[in-house]
Amino acid sequence: MKRVNRSYPAEFRKAAVQQVVDGGRSVPAVARSLEMSAKTLANWVGRARRGEAPTAVSARGPVSEVEAELARLRQEVAKLRMEKEILRRYR
Repeated sequence: MKRVNRSYPAEFRKAAVQQVVDGGRSVPAVARSLEMSAKTLANWVGRARRGEAPTAVSARGPVSEVEAELARLRQEVAKLRMEKEILRRYR
């Protein structure tokens, strides 16, 4: 399986952790619905439960407009997938 290094915006990370912590869903289920690594999400959840920020502060400089737009669109896709999953369950 090909390894892909992805960076996720802080809002996306927070929403993913919230689905597990407040939503009562399992880490693997949320990771599958967001098409991300379960281990990454488990790390974020662990940090949140210890009261830490979901991720360390990025060492990268300011993001370009294209990177910001890409992050926003990824977040929107993840949100829409989550909504679709909810609708599918209550059909």
